Amino acid sequence: MTTPRLRETRPYPFARLRKLFEGVTPNPAFNPVSLGIGEPRHPTPECITKALAANFAGLAKYPGTAGSPEFKAAVISWCEKRYGVTLTANQVLPCLGSREALFSFVQSAVDSTREAYVVMPMPFYQIYEGAAILAGAKPYFVPLTPANHFRMNIEAVPAEVLAKTQVVFVCSPSNPTGSVMRLADWKRIFELSDTYGFVVASDECYSEIYFEEGKAPLGALTAAKELGRTDFRNLIVFQSLSKRSNAPGLRSGFTAGDARLMEDFLLYRTYHGSAMSLTVQAASIAAWSDEAHVIENRRLYREKFAAAQPVLASVLAAPMPEAAFYLWVKTPGDDQIFARELYREKAVTVLPGSFLSRPVNGIDPAAGFVRLALVSEPELGLEAAQRIRDFVKEHY
Repeated sequence: MTTPRLRETRPYPFARLRKLFEGVTPNPAFNPVSLGIGEPRHPTPECITKALAANFAGLAKYPGTAGSPEFKAAVISWCEKRYGVTLTANQVLPCLGSREALFSFVQSAVDSTREAYVVMPMPFYQIYEGAAILAGAKPYFVPLTPANHFRMNIEAVPAEVLAKTQVVFVCSPSNPTGSVMRLADWKRIFELSDTYGFVVASDECYSEIYFEEGKAPLGALTAAKELGRTDFRNLIVFQSLSKRSNAPGLRSGFTAGDARLMEDFLLYRTYHGSAMSLTVQAASIAAWSDEAHVIENRRLYREKFAAAQPVLASVLAAPMPEAAFYLWVKTPGDDQIFARELYREKAVTVLPGSFLSRPVNGIDPAAGFVRLALVSEPELGLEAAQRIRDFVKEHY
């Protein structure tokens, strides 16, 4: 027997992509290139691998769910440097990557004994929807469109929905659009949070991939501080080492924010069984304490975008993102047909935007877009861009 809520979830985007490509043979004249999945390809930095090797003894001990004092101190120090905020130990928790925490937080935060909404951007990271459904809440989608610069407009949510909203997900920088929320956007979200009492859950796992040093994307903690909300009431932020430090297999991140939320989330996590290994905590401390590898990471992504984006922009609407490592590209026709035929003719994999989306009021805001993850070497990204350019010229 299975919970009926599980049957309400949708197939994951990459399962849909495999289905789309069933029976399609890519052109053997080309070596396949995948721009479909956002998995970092740079080497994991030595500070992490050395710390892992030096702390295998931690595997012999049960870790505490709350995290070690040393882990918390490293995160607090990083947040002070990055966000300009002063946190205390009871405002920080380790998590096993942001995906785990995004999902589990909703389970701890939603009161399913009454009608509940979880508001989220559209297109989106599908975990938001699954978390809402499995917590017994209804997802409510806010479209990200060119008209709103692909930023989440909380004003689009009706008052009667906000009155029943318990969590609002914000993804900034956005996956897949690369847009970044402005202070005015945060101000309005916080105002409505005060009015209706919902929690703001800010997914910032792409925040350290941007294109001009010294101009980091605005984070929710910084916005809260600038708006005088130094208790971070009803705010929780999710961070990860996966993209920042090229360590998706480490499964390490943190959550930070309202101490009251953290207290309840810690209680949930104690039962949930999501304590971070002391060995992984040691590696995480090393990663959060080092910025040199992150600066180098950004340099490498700048090279990738400099190689591929101008080629794509010569034939398609493919603007530079504000942050993250995706291009959100407008297709000249149906995005799924575009992706399938591109794979067939040029052996290049891209992800249809509609696989990251749901219709909103009968209109799918991601239809007619594809997401390109520029994670491969610059030469390979350039070759893929040239094949896409040629494909467009041949057919459109």
